Amino acid sequence: MEFEEPQRVTFENLSRLPGLVHGVFTRHGGVSAPPYQSLNVAWNNGDLPDAVRENLKRVKMSLGLEWLVSTPQVHGDVLNFIRAAQGLEDRGGVLLAPPGDALATNSTGLGLLIKVADCQSILLADPQSRIIANIHSGWRGSVANIAGKTVKHLERLGLNTRKTVAGISPSLGPCCAEFINYEREIPEEFWRFRVGPVHFDFRAISRWQLRAAGLAEENIEVAAKCTVCERADYFSYRGEGETGRLASVIGWK
Repeated sequence: MEFEEPQRVTFENLSRLPGLVHGVFTRHGGVSAPPYQSLNVAWNNGDLPDAVRENLKRVKMSLGLEWLVSTPQVHGDVLNFIRAAQGLEDRGGVLLAPPGDALATNSTGLGLLIKVADCQSILLADPQSRIIANIHSGWRGSVANIAGKTVKHLERLGLNTRKTVAGISPSLGPCCAEFINYEREIPEEFWRFRVGPVHFDFRAISRWQLRAAGLAEENIEVAAKCTVCERADYFSYRGEGETGRLASVIGWK
């Protein structure tokens, strides 16, 4: 069976950094069968392990990276700083860090992999310190301010926030981010980002959190693509239920 080359969404600001590779991959270009068709990179959603392994191989090859590093995502605010490939569990196509929702490194050859299907992947890169990060931020991550906490933690390790550029992945758009119980689930400080009676703009929330952590407004780029509305190209948990997970990767070659 013929499969198309994996396609990915890229950001102009990140693409200008020499030696940096990145991308939020679409659901096309893999080998998984429905309902995971076709470039699913998650192990724990019912897909065949061999298919996931092949999909991860295609992602890695398309970026020209030596390793992919991922983490069991738990909708929290824990950051794993990866200093080397040694000491990480090899899951056959991806190295596994301890549970968390943000990955960072300043090493070359390591592709930081976050898996999403409506949640945001927030990619960060500082060309001065060479620190890069990939953050998994669903609505719970937004409430925990994982984006802002990650930036502040990395600032203590040398990140220059004024030089850092960010890309926010295709994700649940304000058109589909419905929270009928928002008064119990969403902090009141977020209510300013309501765009309807029960709809919220979480991309604007992430932008606000990144700015508050020190990033410049002009250095934050958003992919304004809703994974629910555009699920022909992106996996969407809200739109499909049982489905795959997209690969979002950033790394220094």
